[in-house]
Amino acid sequence: MEILIIDKRHLHAAAKQLLKHFADKKIFAFYGPMGAGKTTIIKAICESLGAVDIVSSPTFTLVNEYKTSSHETLFHIDFFRIKKQEEVYDFGIEEYLTGDSYCFMEWPELIEDLLPPETINVRISVDNNEQRILSIS
Repeated sequence: MEILIIDKRHLHAAAKQLLKHFADKKIFAFYGPMGAGKTTIIKAICESLGAVDIVSSPTFTLVNEYKTSSHETLFHIDFFRIKKQEEVYDFGIEEYLTGDSYCFMEWPELIEDLLPPETINVRISVDNNEQRILSIS
């Protein structure tokens, strides 16, 4: 499946399309180069889910937790600063991957072998017109 994001005005529509298509899934891994828009897309998804907290990059905190208007919890994890896979056990990665909450991950390459089989992989590429293409598997 592919979703095209022509510009920022189309972010929320793309987020809703992704959530609708994978309505029964809660674990999402986002791949893409620096500046591709991983955090921006995750922000749109969290807002579509009703996040009442400000959604921002967890690059320095590693994990951000957001609440929704319906009192659900959303997790946003950024593995960019992780150097060794063992580090993810220190903050309890297993709980995020096996819980009932949504979990959105940036830079998951280091922990791919820990991801559950039902993880939705979202690969973001940027074309010559600065449009984002989400290739989802």
